[in-house]
Amino acid sequence: MRIGIFDPYLDDLGGGEKYMATIAQVLSKDNQVDIFWDEKKDIEELTQRFPLDLSKVNLTKNIFSRNVSYIEKIKESLKYDVIIILSDGSLPMLLSKKTFIHFQQPFVNISPNFKNSLKKTKITGFFCNSEFTKSHIDKEFGINSLVIYPPVDVKAKNVKKENIILNVGRFRVRDVTTSVNGAAQGIGDFKKQGLMLDVFKDMIKKGPAGWKLVFAVSVKKHEEGIFKKFKESAKGVPVEFVVNKNNDELWDIYSKAKIYWHASGFGEDLNNHPEFAEHFGISTVEAMGAGCVPVVIKAGGQKEIVTSGKDGFLWETLDEFKSMTLNLMQNNQLWEQISRNAKVSAKRFSRHEFERRVKGLIL
Repeated sequence: MRIGIFDPYLDDLGGGEKYMATIAQVLSKDNQVDIFWDEKKDIEELTQRFPLDLSKVNLTKNIFSRNVSYIEKIKESLKYDVIIILSDGSLPMLLSKKTFIHFQQPFVNISPNFKNSLKKTKITGFFCNSEFTKSHIDKEFGINSLVIYPPVDVKAKNVKKENIILNVGRFRVRDVTTSVNGAAQGIGDFKKQGLMLDVFKDMIKKGPAGWKLVFAVSVKKHEEGIFKKFKESAKGVPVEFVVNKNNDELWDIYSKAKIYWHASGFGEDLNNHPEFAEHFGISTVEAMGAGCVPVVIKAGGQKEIVTSGKDGFLWETLDEFKSMTLNLMQNNQLWEQISRNAKVSAKRFSRHEFERRVKGLIL
């Protein structure tokens, strides 16, 4: 079969890009797979960041570029048995034998119209990365999508655990600053790194000594200035920054850390803006696979990953966030028990299961 794959955010190097590239890798074992993209360097950076083998995948002209006419796009799509697209909220009109649409995030306020209704009839199937995403997508588009969780390869290293609280995520500055409990977050960071830093500053005044907070972040060139200011705000506090490391290098810090933090979505109006919550939470699963105990916000896809009190903790208020963390810091027996459970729980999101479900849907 000839299969085409398109991700409009391929140069973003996020979890969605890893997801789509893994689909390409899985299907390229027995099929001709083309990725529609014009910049070879973006593919090279993708394979450097994530443990992917795209040696059997072809890079082909991006027919979804604005520089390509609608007629040319349609003609090229005729050559494919299957085309798989990560949606930016829109639906395509293609003439491939089969077309599948993947949603990595919830979209709201999509106005139903005749054109979209017509496009839906040409689409073979829809699939999402979590039940959280599905709940919004199905409602907005009037569909019944399939959930295929992202694959997580656990590569934990046999090293001694240290008193480290870890957060992994992109450093993304939002256009508009947010408000948490009435207090403006100066840098308006999407992943709430600023909030977590403030929480840690408050905690170390009360908690046991000898702990540090590590931010493992990827930083884009255009955001280096604001990131520098964020780093300066952590001066005098036991905080470290691990910047732009690939997935294999991240396992060094996953393997050493004891506690994993995540706060995306806190203080947001998630009813009207569900996109501000974590859509799934690959880094949370990776951390659990390495024996980190997650203390993460009870929002978005995190609720599908963590069973609070069994393999981690889900918090709703800052007081809960602090108290749950302090309890783990002070109670090693509790930490050991939850850590063991977290390792087992992470196995639910294996690459084998991902491959089985992708092939079952597409082929």
